Amino acid sequence: MTDWFQELENKIPHGGVRTRFAPSPTGYMHVGGLRTALYAYLIAKKSGGTFILRIEDTDQSRFVEGATEIIIDTLRGVGLDYDEGPDIGGPVAPYTQSQRKALYLPYAELLCEKGAAYYCFCERKTETQGDASPCVLDDPCRELVYPDSKRRADGGEPFVVRFKAPREGVTTVIDMVYGEITAQNKTLDDMILLKSDGMPTYNFANVVDDHLMGITHVLRASEYISSAPKYNLLYQAFGWEIPAYITVSQVMRDATHKLSKREGDPTYNDLLDKGYLPDAVLNYVALLGWSPGGERELFTLGEMLEVFDVGGLSKSPAIFDIQKLNHFNSEYIKALPPEKFKDMAKPYIRKAVENECLPVGAIAQILQARCEKLSDIPEKIDFFDSLPEYDTELYIHKKSKTDEAVSLDMLRAARGALDALQDWTAEAIHDSLAALAERLEVKNATLMWPVRIAVSGKAVTPGGAVEICGILGRNETIRRIDVGIGKLM
Repeated sequence: MTDWFQELENKIPHGGVRTRFAPSPTGYMHVGGLRTALYAYLIAKKSGGTFILRIEDTDQSRFVEGATEIIIDTLRGVGLDYDEGPDIGGPVAPYTQSQRKALYLPYAELLCEKGAAYYCFCERKTETQGDASPCVLDDPCRELVYPDSKRRADGGEPFVVRFKAPREGVTTVIDMVYGEITAQNKTLDDMILLKSDGMPTYNFANVVDDHLMGITHVLRASEYISSAPKYNLLYQAFGWEIPAYITVSQVMRDATHKLSKREGDPTYNDLLDKGYLPDAVLNYVALLGWSPGGERELFTLGEMLEVFDVGGLSKSPAIFDIQKLNHFNSEYIKALPPEKFKDMAKPYIRKAVENECLPVGAIAQILQARCEKLSDIPEKIDFFDSLPEYDTELYIHKKSKTDEAVSLDMLRAARGALDALQDWTAEAIHDSLAALAERLEVKNATLMWPVRIAVSGKAVTPGGAVEICGILGRNETIRRIDVGIGKLM
């Protein structure tokens, strides 16, 4: 068995930064998980190192079919390309923990031989709950002689393997964000390493796999900070080098509630379904607990690589602000090439505008500068397909100096001018209406406001009167103006 251990040691890559993202395949990716993946990626790539994807599926009760593929698609969708992983392999494969099951019992037995762990045969309700095991200070199995307990285990008696936590002294962890974290050893429980089904617990599998994969920097959420001393004790019991710890703050829904999939908070895929762009989400998520310094907030992934530094990570919880994300998303939408925005917006446009005669490109053009997220598009433009019912109070607008009587006059004049146009282009419509306003000796807004209300039936639209008339076409524009005149008479 010594040769077996040595063979695994010989496979460990050395000589560079190696980070990993190690999610559980329990469904769509949480915003906090995406942030952890991003930071792990940035730390590795900033140093020319290796970024690894490892799937932690040891808790089979929470496994969701297809979740691994979702994780892979998410990382690739935002450009977090990993160098080693379950679908591409690597020097320390496999990268799925359930496929590494044969590794964990020998390492647990190695700790038992060293006197750092023990077989526990006590019946407890928490045996299969792994990390949820209570403090065990009076476990009679702790004092069992190893050869005797080994014979009982080999004989088929149900057992778990527990770590024999020291009862005296302290254990201090050095974290690159939180500094020194010290725990009194007497407060640490004899945590379960192997469950009764033979699967490792989260804590044990993490330490074994991080070592065998040569992980140099370990990122974890702050909820695991209390477990850090246990990880150190495990590394020390094996005689392994302890990696650098980087603890990231929690992502919160508000000041008191953590963002959580179980509580219905949006996952990354939920955000995509709501019309957020992947690059905008990644940029916003990066700033949840990290400050690049200065006033700048918008960064591409490549630009993040240039400025990222662990020193910018904060201990303070980060509040997930959907309005801030909306701002980010609108800026990313504005920056898209018009043709790309048209392609992205087309499915949303066609949800509301089924009339194939109405041009998608022109509708997309008026939307791009006025759209926070793609899913807002249908409700913004539904008036193109059919004029909604509306109240004539919409024609009353103090700033434009219009009331119902003024609006009626404006619509009658506009109808004649537009009906006489030879070329139905945005430029011709604009020039005609602007010239009409000058002849009527009114401001452009006094004419344009009633026309826009008549052709849209809405107080707020993504485009002005000229753009909307241009898209609707001559016949539909005149028809809608006639409807408006009828309402005001």
